[in-house]
Amino acid sequence: MKTIHFSTKTCYLWLLLGLHTIIASLASPSGTHHSHEFVIQTTPVKRLCRTQRILTVNGQFPGPTVQVRNGDSVAIKVTNAGPYNISIHWHGLRMLRNPWADGPSYVTQCPIQPGGSYTYRFTIQNQEGTLWWHAHTGFLRATVYGAFIIYPRLGSPYPFSMPRKEYPILLGEWFNRDPMIILRQTQLTGAAPSVSVAYTINGQPGDLYRCSRQGTVRIPVQTGETILLRVVNSALHQELFFSIANHRMTVVGTDAAYTKPLSTRILMIGPGQTINVLVTADQTPGRYYMAARAYQTAMNAAFDNTTTTAILEYIPRNRNVQPSTPILPLLPAFNDTPTATAFTSGIRGLSQNVVFKNSADVNLFFTVGLGLIFCRNPNSPNCQGPNGSRFAASINNNSFVLPRTTSLMQAYYQGIPGIFTTDLPPVPPLQFNYTGNVPRSLWTPIKGTKLLKLKYGSSVQLVFQDTSIVTTEDHPMHIHGFHFFVVGAGFGNFNPSTDPARFNLVDPPVKNTIGTPPGGWVAIRFVADNPGIWFLHCHIDSHLNWGLATALLVENGVGPSQSVIPPPPDLPQC
Repeated sequence: MKTIHFSTKTCYLWLLLGLHTIIASLASPSGTHHSHEFVIQTTPVKRLCRTQRILTVNGQFPGPTVQVRNGDSVAIKVTNAGPYNISIHWHGLRMLRNPWADGPSYVTQCPIQPGGSYTYRFTIQNQEGTLWWHAHTGFLRATVYGAFIIYPRLGSPYPFSMPRKEYPILLGEWFNRDPMIILRQTQLTGAAPSVSVAYTINGQPGDLYRCSRQGTVRIPVQTGETILLRVVNSALHQELFFSIANHRMTVVGTDAAYTKPLSTRILMIGPGQTINVLVTADQTPGRYYMAARAYQTAMNAAFDNTTTTAILEYIPRNRNVQPSTPILPLLPAFNDTPTATAFTSGIRGLSQNVVFKNSADVNLFFTVGLGLIFCRNPNSPNCQGPNGSRFAASINNNSFVLPRTTSLMQAYYQGIPGIFTTDLPPVPPLQFNYTGNVPRSLWTPIKGTKLLKLKYGSSVQLVFQDTSIVTTEDHPMHIHGFHFFVVGAGFGNFNPSTDPARFNLVDPPVKNTIGTPPGGWVAIRFVADNPGIWFLHCHIDSHLNWGLATALLVENGVGPSQSVIPPPPDLPQC
């Protein structure tokens, strides 16, 4: 078992300090127990010409990379030495029968209070690839995040040629203010949150930003070698395009699932998603920018229109050769939905005949999108959204409200009444032209803590339908505790009579986070074989804050092997 100690403290991070390039080392043998410790703390960091206190793990930004093998048992002790309540979510890890280790505050646990600690204990079961971990309380994941790499069992190779080196590439957003202050202002005013002032690669903005030249991340390569980049979108709010000048990338995995090789010059990666790509150093030796900037689909919305860079640097054989100016890749326009759609639709799963092909036991149709709560006094300082309103978001017209006296899972396990209901509508309570001109009377959702109950082992088809309320938008939807097959997507309103005939039931990609095409829909399938309460939400954190969420309550099956394990004795209490 591997024990990892995470401590969270407030750290001052210097935005230009040091390089954060990490060469992944081999994990320990399968079946080991890993112990780690995370200490959450505040650290001073200097970025963009200023020093700022941010929350970090073990004084690192981004936080430490966790490396394990399929089959390993893991214990990660998280000590909160910071000023805020916090919890850590192990994004994409299925946590079979063990929601207590999943991490979202007030969903599967009460948060870890300042001065407290909690040890997350879990086993990696039949997962390989790149995932990540992050804070799941408020906007704290703006700085509290890191990569989580699962290597194959010893003796099990990758389904592609072994790369010479591996590098995590964590894309993030940088704010010149405490993210929790931004959240509180957003909650007070009802307006959209302040946008970031920079994007980052492994914590560094790159040398296109003022004062950042010395802190640009460099990835060294030898001519002719192939490396593996494990790309994670850790951004709080923004989908991103990513490219490397003059180099093609071959996608070989997404969200810890292997894919058929896809050659591309552009990645579009939403918050929460991971993509593994092979890159061969087959160009004239030199320096080439890898760069990321916004893919923005919400109309008339403010966004950070800057570009972050790192450098793919060929190691010169002659050390006297002066480094050249890096070449910049050609990135798509911020609103280039055709390019984003072409990339996403080109990804195919590696396994065949693995998705159930018969009709589902449960058919769900979730409208996802924004809304507005109009105020009686539009001039109120608490109503600074459009036309004197407050922003909201919802699933099937329910704007989700987290409890504050206990977590959903603790209330369920202990039989505490009045915390939630299980009457989330499986389809919209009122049908309308979802992507057309929606009447203003349908713009205001109802607040509540409504969950959806599923029987253990039931096969589920779920269609996420974007709406044109306020604006159409690509919503990256994440389901905790499950991975799922993406069987179809399209623009406009989903047609249950004709669209399923076009589903890909042969080689659909496996995901844990998938975006809705702006003004469109996406269909997924999975089997509800993981008992417990599992959060389902948009991974744009402002949308989550506004209520674009629910939770799936999967009932116990038959016997201990289909039932939730008891909670650990150190589970935090509210």
